[in-house]
Amino acid sequence: MGAEEPPSAAAAAAAAEDEAGKRTGWRVKAAVALYVLALSAFWLGLHWDFRYKALSKAEEGLVCMCEERARMLQDQFAVSVNHVHALAILVATFNYEKQPPALDQDTFADYTARTSFERPLLSGVAYAQRVKHADREAFERQQGWIIRTMKHEPSPEQDEYAPVIYSQETISYIEGLDMMSGEEDRENILRSRETGKAVLTRPFRLMSNHLGVVLTFPVYLVDLPPHAKEEDRVAATAGYLGGAFDVESLVENLLRQLAGNQELVVNVYDVTNHSDPLVMYGSEVPLGAPSPSHICVLDFGDPFRKHHMICRYRNKPYVPWNAITTPSGLFVIFMLIGYIIYAAWARYDSVKEDYRKMEALKKRAEAADVAKSQFLATVSHEIRTPMNGVLGMLDMLLDTELKTTQRDFAQTAQVCGKALISLINEVLDRAKIEANKLELESVPFDLRSILDDVVSLFSSKSREKKIELAVYVSERVPEILLGDPGRFRQIITNLVGNSIKFTERGHIFVQVHLADHSNLATEAKVEPVVNGTNGHNDETTAISSSVSHNTLSGFEAADSRNSWENFKFLLSHETSQVPYGTDSDNVTLVVSVEDTGIGIPLHAQCRVFAPFMQADSSTSRNYGGTGIGLSISQCLVELMRGQINFVSRPQVGSTFTFTAVLKRCERNAVSVSKSALLHPLPSSFKGLSSLLVDKRPVRATVTKYHLQRLGIACKSVATVELALGVLSGRYGTLLNRKQPSLLLIESDSWGLKMDIPLRTRFLEMKQNGCESVFPQVILLALEESDKMKAKYAVDYVITKPLKASTLAACIFQALGISITQANKEKHHGSDSLYGLLLEKNILVVDDNKVNLRVAAGTLKKYGAKVKCVESGKDALELLQVPHEFDLCLMDIQMPEMDGFEATRHIRAIEAKAHEQADDADSSEADSMARKAKWHLPVLAMTADVIQATHEECTKHGMDGYVSKPFEEKQLFQAMKKFLGPSTSS
Repeated sequence: MGAEEPPSAAAAAAAAEDEAGKRTGWRVKAAVALYVLALSAFWLGLHWDFRYKALSKAEEGLVCMCEERARMLQDQFAVSVNHVHALAILVATFNYEKQPPALDQDTFADYTARTSFERPLLSGVAYAQRVKHADREAFERQQGWIIRTMKHEPSPEQDEYAPVIYSQETISYIEGLDMMSGEEDRENILRSRETGKAVLTRPFRLMSNHLGVVLTFPVYLVDLPPHAKEEDRVAATAGYLGGAFDVESLVENLLRQLAGNQELVVNVYDVTNHSDPLVMYGSEVPLGAPSPSHICVLDFGDPFRKHHMICRYRNKPYVPWNAITTPSGLFVIFMLIGYIIYAAWARYDSVKEDYRKMEALKKRAEAADVAKSQFLATVSHEIRTPMNGVLGMLDMLLDTELKTTQRDFAQTAQVCGKALISLINEVLDRAKIEANKLELESVPFDLRSILDDVVSLFSSKSREKKIELAVYVSERVPEILLGDPGRFRQIITNLVGNSIKFTERGHIFVQVHLADHSNLATEAKVEPVVNGTNGHNDETTAISSSVSHNTLSGFEAADSRNSWENFKFLLSHETSQVPYGTDSDNVTLVVSVEDTGIGIPLHAQCRVFAPFMQADSSTSRNYGGTGIGLSISQCLVELMRGQINFVSRPQVGSTFTFTAVLKRCERNAVSVSKSALLHPLPSSFKGLSSLLVDKRPVRATVTKYHLQRLGIACKSVATVELALGVLSGRYGTLLNRKQPSLLLIESDSWGLKMDIPLRTRFLEMKQNGCESVFPQVILLALEESDKMKAKYAVDYVITKPLKASTLAACIFQALGISITQANKEKHHGSDSLYGLLLEKNILVVDDNKVNLRVAAGTLKKYGAKVKCVESGKDALELLQVPHEFDLCLMDIQMPEMDGFEATRHIRAIEAKAHEQADDADSSEADSMARKAKWHLPVLAMTADVIQATHEECTKHGMDGYVSKPFEEKQLFQAMKKFLGPSTSS
């Protein structure tokens, strides 16, 4: 077809697309993995940031608490040292500056015991006097005891001694002991007197088993300046005051006083020897897990000794919940955002892939559609070509002398062939609709004539079934409309054909009104009705009753909106001349087709307009049909900018209603070339009057409608007795005060009293002074006219359904007007196909010999001179300018040179002739005449009704087309504009 790619190219394209899809999939997966890793790294970084800030804050708190405790420890130690210093001053004052000394052991013990509350951290104080070796003996005699070492042994000889002479009662056991007998004590004493400051020993276990230190303070004989020399200080030293300092109790008391004590672990170290720090308070092994710690330098006043306080949390600082929740929350949020982006991207890819597949499917569908159209065109051509031969030969066969049986066989075959062509047309119309190739014409046409044609089409079937078939068109509907008459006729034909098929008794009634006019009767009286049962919810309530109704036939109708009351309301507005509601050129028609058939089952009403669907399986067997007529009608109505719906009740009937928007068209605006589409009625009956006897007002209105179309005034009564009364003048005045020329009586209004001949009644009326000219009695009946005329005493019988042409022919005969000559003149006049083709030279081009015979026979039957050729090349040889042909019928599908190409060559030949005519020295009138003569009308003659559209033919230079098989009306309409009187003249 040209629309599909080669298999190898398609496979390569599919493989490339799959490979690209795989690469894209791996890229997406890698991007997702990187995104997750990045979010994980972000979570870790944010977590460690929160953790670091929390730990930093904890360390800051630790530093603050540790510094605070170190400061308070130093302050309290300094207070204790000050008390010892004060005691040293006391000793220096009362023991050395007073003579005799005012201080002894008892006084010292009593004083220190009474002031011990000032030194709660000192387990006891003592005073050791400086004794040189030269003064030892005198000192020992004075004290009454000898100097002993710390081991309670007599002190060996040395340069000087520091025996304890005063001691607090709590440590009285050290009285007489030489404080300089110990190596460390000796160093502390010497440093103390050299610096003049308190010095400390290494920590050791006190008697209370607490860790503590000995505080030593020098006592001078005289006050020394702050910056005294060491020699001066040593020379002025009188003794040494010392005390045991309980460091553990000091730190315990301090921590007990402070908040947060339970959170911290405090250790105090003597770090004079950095390689071997000594614990003054706390455990040597840190408690719990490792945690942040802080070291504070303690200044106890001894420049030689160095002390540190180390603080740490008892438990490892916990990680705050926000270090977990905040990163986790952000991780979840960003994961959701990533998922949304991923889902959106995946959706985009999915939509893109679906779009790609859709495009591929679209191309395949378009290719399939093209293939289907070509297939249908080919099948149509191949079926129509032999059918053209079959129907054409049957038509020519029927024009020969045949026996009755032979004619019946030929007519049956012709009917079956036309049914097959109709079926093909329906299928092709559906194909055109699906391919959007169905276009509507816009030509003037007579709506009433089209409805008469539809009535003629189904008249024999309606008479066979003895059902009323009637048409009524409102007076407000314009006489000439602009639209597509063929498609409008197709809609009406489909709807009426369905009604004829499914109706066994009652009537079929077609009404046409203007939309605004029709709304006047329904907008305030009947609720809106959609497709369905007009308010009946089930089949039980929808079934008809046996009561007689005021309808066309007396049977109940499905749609209550078409009741006699509404119909009468519309008629009253027609006679009152209510102005039409719009000045627009558009005319919206409301067409309803009402029947009293079997109706549509409730379960099938939802699929009435579906193509190829039947109401149920039994319908298809009992009634046949393809089920596409309503579907095509719906599409055609929509093309006419209208809508179609229905109301149906099982065993009651159906009413289909549709709207169509057409345009107004004045008769004087119709061109002569398009006048063939109009069918004017005879005007010979204007001024006549008639009297109608009909007991059904709806049917009487329809009859009056047809009479008024012929220009005949009509008055209706319900019975014959009333009619006779009107004729005799007993029941009011006659129409226009003139005796009716016609008395029309419905067959079911012919009562028992009609057995008395009407002529007798007319003679009685004449004797009573009535008019001598009595009307012609015409019976309106559904049966054959010969049988009814023999049965009833009437002048003429008109067989229904009524239409204007049949009614006019009967009235012509009843009034004694000869129509034989008129028909003969009409048959040979310009308004018939015979009149158009008589003595016309027509060239037929077709490669099929059977089609040539059929076309030649059909055209010759109407008086044409026909020349046949089998190829486009042969046609070009005959159509060289000048030629004598008036029209050419050109087949489209031919070998070597098709009809389109042949037409282009014909137009090229004509264009060349036109140029030569312009160059020649001739008058302008002669040049125009040659150009007009040299333009040969070329009509496409084809069985392909899908591609052979009017636009396609025009594009290739053709003037139109006729489809095979030929029909007289189609040929007449196609050739009227080219071979009509105006053209000939």
